[in-house]
Parts: sequence; structure tokens; C-alpha cells
Amino acid sequence: MKTWKNFWKGLLVFLLLLLAWDLLCRAGIWSSYVLPSPGSVWRAFLNMSQSGELLQNIAVSLKRVLTGFVISFVLSFLFGLLSALFPKALPFYRPLLNALRHVPPLSLVPLLILWFGIGETPKIAVIVLASFFPMLINTDSGLAGCDKKLLEVGKTLGFSKSQQFFKIMLPYAVPDILVGMRIWLGYSLRAIVGAEMIAAASGLGYMILDAQTMSRTDKVIVGIVVIGAIGLVIDQLFKLVIRLVSHGRREVQECQN
Repeated sequence: MKTWKNFWKGLLVFLLLLLAWDLLCRAGIWSSYVLPSPGSVWRAFLNMSQSGELLQNIAVSLKRVLTGFVISFVLSFLFGLLSALFPKALPFYRPLLNALRHVPPLSLVPLLILWFGIGETPKIAVIVLASFFPMLINTDSGLAGCDKKLLEVGKTLGFSKSQQFFKIMLPYAVPDILVGMRIWLGYSLRAIVGAEMIAAASGLGYMILDAQTMSRTDKVIVGIVVIGAIGLVIDQLFKLVIRLVSHGRREVQECQN
């Protein structure tokens, strides 16, 4: 019931904003070039959907985001494994990672284009750089926060370091890893759109930039709304999975107590 109440509250705010937008357009405060009406944007959305332009660009961007996600997940998992099994190695590579973490991924786009051209590699690299560090931080946090009692039980059972990692620490850290993935989503969508605006021939970022050059503000708004809708849907899915996994963790903790 609480979830549905929150849903209707959010929907109410959305409808009020839509109404205010429509009233502003009818008042003629701005021209349709600057602020097209909701009806114009809706018609542009239908036309782009029927022509396949919108779905094609969505598929291209999601493919890039998914590829970057897989690479980021593997890298963060490997570094988390390294931190858990060989904590003495942390001082050797952690300062470099901390320095790279503060570098905006989009600032590296010119260099990436110079190195790899204007193909898929620079765009995926931007996603990896934008999403790797949130995932790594949450992975490390989840592994470091593993219940010491569980580790003691593992030692009592004769578990090796690798067995403790895969059978105790990693399952315990799953909720934190999922939170990192959820944060990764926002960073990835922002990064891929920026990268596609600079060097791409397809994708949502390219679609927005191309619409801007053609003075199609309605298509620009369609692209922005679609990105927000995609992010909202995936974020809610992550939220649901995190809630289910965290509930399982609480049950384990209650059994221990």
C-alpha cells in the first residue's frame, strides 16, 4: 500500500508538470522552437517509434551500456578478490585508482579518440571509467563489512582464503554490490550520452545532438524523456532485487542472533 501511495504521489507531480508545460505553451510565452507543446513531443515520439529510429538508437545505447557493465563488473570483481585475498597489495595500486577516480571520464574522450579512433572502443571505455569506481567502492565495502562470526565459522570448518571469499564474503557482499550496480547505472547513462554526442553515428546521445542541429526540439525532448524513463525502470528493478537480497541477509543475521 505504501508503494502504491508513493506511486500515485509521483504520478500526480508528473501530471501537474505536464499541465504547467501545456499552459505555458498555450500562453505563447516561448516559441514552439524553444518549447514545443506536449502534443508535438508526443507526435514526434509516435513518428520516431513507427519509423524504428527510436528503438534502433535505444538498442545501440543499451548494447554499449551492457558491454561496459560486463567489463566494469569483471574488473571490480577481480580487484575485490585481490583486496580480500591479498590485502597487503592494496598500498601498491589503490593510490593510482583513487587518482583516476577523480578524473571526469568525458575529459578523456579526445585522448581515447586519438588512440582508438571513433569506433565503439572509446564509447565503451568511457562507460567503464564512469561505472568502475562506484562498483569497486561498494564491492570493497561489502567484502570488508562481512560478519566476523561467519568468517570464524569458516575458519573452524577449515575453509581456505578462496573458500571463505566465494562461500562467505561474496554472498554477504551481494547487496552492496547491487547498490554499486544501481549507482553505476546513473553514471553509465550520463557517460554514454556524452560520448555519443562527441563521436557517434547512432545511439540516444547522437539522436539528441542530430535533432538539435536540425532544430527539432521536440525530438530532443523525446530523447531526454526516453533516457529518463529507461533509467527509472532499470533503477526500480535494481531496487526490488536489492530489497529481496537484503531481506535474505537480515534473515541470516536474525538466525545467528
